[in-house]
Amino acid sequence: MQQEFTLTIFSENHVGLLNQVTTAFTRRSINIESLNVSESSLEGIHKFTIVVFSTREIIEKLVGQLEKKLDVLKVFVFTTDEIIHQELALYKVPTEALLNGNEIEQIVRQYGAQIMEVTPEYTVIQKTGHKSETQELFVKLDKYGVLQFIRSGRIAITKLRTELLEKYLKKLRTEAKIRGIESF
Repeated sequence: MQQEFTLTIFSENHVGLLNQVTTAFTRRSINIESLNVSESSLEGIHKFTIVVFSTREIIEKLVGQLEKKLDVLKVFVFTTDEIIHQELALYKVPTEALLNGNEIEQIVRQYGAQIMEVTPEYTVIQKTGHKSETQELFVKLDKYGVLQFIRSGRIAITKLRTELLEKYLKKLRTEAKIRGIESF
C-alpha cells in the first residue's frame, strides 16, 4: 500500500551527491514530492529531507541503496505521525487588490499569514504550514490575482527526544571502542 514517507538523509557535503541521491529515486521510479537540503545541527553534516509516496518495501530497498553511497552516513524513514513538519510559502499579490477592500487583510488574518513587504505595485505575504494549508491560501488569494507564488520543500524534525544521527554515531563510536578502533 502506498503512503507518504519522509526520508531524512544525513551526509557529508560533497559535489554531486544530490545527483546521486535523486538518481537512486529515479531508478526505482519514485517521484520526489518535496526536497529540502540544509546544514544539520552537526558541523560538516548536511540533511536531506525528501517526501515521497511509495510502499514500505520499496522504501526499505531504496534506503539500503542510499546507505551504500560513500558520502551518506545514515538514512531514516518516517511516516507523517512520527514528525513535526512545515513548509513556507510566499505570495505576491497586487497592492491595488489589498487597497480596494479589506478582503485580503481578512484572509491573511484568517490563515495566520503575515504581510512581509508592501510596495505601490505589489504586496508579499508569507505563510508557514502544511502543504494543504499553503495551497488553500493560494486558492483564496488567487481570486485577487496572485502575481507569483512559491512554496518551499518540507522541513521536519522527529517527535523523538534526541537527534537520531547523534544516537547512531554514538553507537558506532561505542562499537569501535569495543573493537579497539581508536580513529572513529
